[in-house]
Formats: sequence, C-alpha cells, structure tokens
Amino acid sequence: MTDVLEAIAEEAERLDKFLVRAFPAVSRARFQKLIAEGAVTVQGAPAGDAGAKLKPGQSVRVEMPPPVAAEPEPEDIALDIAFEDKHVIVINKPAGLVVHPAAGHEGGTLVNALLAHCGDSLSGIGGVKRPGIVHRLDKDTSGLLVVAKTDAAHQALSAQFAAHGRDGKLAREYLAFVWGVPDRPAGVIETGIGRSTANRQKQAVSTRPDARHAVTHWQVEERYGTAASLIRCRLETGRTHQIRVHMAHIGHPLLGDGTYGAGHKTARSRLSPGAQDALKALKGQALHAAVLGFEHPSSGKALRFEAPLPEGLSHLQQELRLQSGVHKRP
Repeated sequence: MTDVLEAIAEEAERLDKFLVRAFPAVSRARFQKLIAEGAVTVQGAPAGDAGAKLKPGQSVRVEMPPPVAAEPEPEDIALDIAFEDKHVIVINKPAGLVVHPAAGHEGGTLVNALLAHCGDSLSGIGGVKRPGIVHRLDKDTSGLLVVAKTDAAHQALSAQFAAHGRDGKLAREYLAFVWGVPDRPAGVIETGIGRSTANRQKQAVSTRPDARHAVTHWQVEERYGTAASLIRCRLETGRTHQIRVHMAHIGHPLLGDGTYGAGHKTARSRLSPGAQDALKALKGQALHAAVLGFEHPSSGKALRFEAPLPEGLSHLQQELRLQSGVHKRP
C-alpha cells in the first residue's frame, strides 16, 4: 500500500532539503529519486527538480511506494540461454519480462530467474549473491542481453558498454517495425535525450544541459507499401528508450508503442486485418535486440550472437509482407 506524506512549507528553501527536514526518517537521496520518478507534487503539480525553491505556504505531497524486499528471491522461470560459462550468461529475453525488480515488479523478473538458474555459481558482489546487470532491455522489448556472473566480468563488461563500441568491442543492433517509410534508405540520428518536462515518465529529445548525447544509426530493411517499414538500428550510445525516442523524433514511431507513438493510433487502419490482429497481439512496441557482440571478459575472444525475430514479431512481419509485397533494402 502506498503511503502519503504531506507538509506545508513555512519558509523559502530547496524542495529536497525541506522534505528531509519535514520527514527525517527518509534520506535526501531517496527523496531526490522520488522527485525524479514524479512521486512528489507541489501545489498539486509534479515537482520536476529537487533543487526547486519552495515558497512559504506551498503544499507538498509525497507518494511513498511500498518497500521492496532487500534482496530478490530466486524463482524458477524458464530462460532461453544463447551462451553461458562461468563468467557470463547471454539471454534471449522474451517480451513482457522485466529485467530487474522495482516498484510494481518485485518478482517474476529476469534477476529472479537468474538467481534460481545460477545458484552458487554467482559471485558475492557486495557480500550478496546476485547477477551483475550490465545493461537492460525495456519490459516489452525482446532479444539479447548479457549478464555478468563474476565481479571481474561485471567490471570488464561495464567498461565495454561505457565505451559504446568506440573501442570496437561492443556491437548492438535492433530490428524495429515503424510507421511509414523514411524518405531515404539510411541515416544517423544524433541528439540529446533527457527526461521529458511534460511527462516525467517519458524521455524526449532535448537541448538542455543535462540531456545525454545519443546516436542511432538506422537503415531500411523492408518496406510495406507506405504503411510501415522494418528498420535496423545500430546503437552508438545506450540511453533509456533511445530507439523509441529517436524514431518518433524523425516521424516514424514504433508500431505498438503507446508511449511515443500514441499519435499514430489511426494509422492502424492502413494495415490489413491480419496485420492489425498481429500488432494487437504484441501488447507493446515492435522492437527486438537482434545482435549482440562483445569481447569475452576473461578470454578476450570476440563473441557475436544473433537472435531471430520472436514468434509475435515474425507473425507481424509475415502479415505485413502479405498485405503489401515486401521490398528489400533500397
């Protein structure tokens, strides 16, 4: 059950400092995280900045989510394993599986499954046996993901992901079904990405100083008339929702993306009944992490994995091809 904290500012001061003074049992870092998550309102409006100045008499409300168990519990959840040794494990994640426990998803996650699968083979990171999540995929995104099983592997893989492939070690490619057809066969999207000021649960292209540099290389793989396209995206950076934000930015949001493609709901009418049914069955964005390459953290060997489209996306592709007659890469 969510707890609600409420207080009235008596003097002008920073929002996070006021909250710590008003509710000393909660840390400042915790309040800052809650503010970033949109759980804090001032005068009924979401507070977007922990450093915002309060005015005397303003009301502040905090919705405290229920506490999550200190450590995830092992759960017997089937895993599609592409590769495993004593250092790393590569998973082909299905759409619908959350990677890490969080508020609203305390169990049934990939981490819970890994704890059950790996057992004593996991190293003691910080004194607790747990897998090293190096990168993540959105809940409704399927595809390849590597997890570290030792401290050394975690550090080595984290360095590769931090380099974003500039050292030639890391490769990440995604297949995305998008609305419409780009006016050229390939391109590069380079922008800043930061939290949306209109909706704290979304990311957005931004020029603010705190926006993070993001680069997506894309090329058209298949065109389905004028209704939709299959795009291959290669990431040069790995920002939250990067592909979804970038493709929406150039006017071609992902099919099934209710967050960044809500304005294209009427475009469904341009699909055949079979394609509409296939899209409806996805229950999320049509995005798949198809290729993952990295340098093995122990041997130094270059590893590369490819995962075919899962059944739902494969069915969508077949229906789109049937409706239009597919055109290969221009």
